[in-house]
Amino acid sequence: MYKYLLQSVDGIQWFGIITLLIFFGTFCVVSIRAFISQKEEMQRMANLPLED
Repeated sequence: MYKYLLQSVDGIQWFGIITLLIFFGTFCVVSIRAFISQKEEMQRMANLPLED
């Protein structure tokens, strides 16, 4: 039932494509930031939840 309901919406295929692009872009930015960041800053961020 839901399959036929969603097929009747014009342009619904773009939602999947846009969602995939947003996910891929976010993943790339986070990966690049993780590789570029210095070890000291990563250690400081890791200890943030433990500090009072």
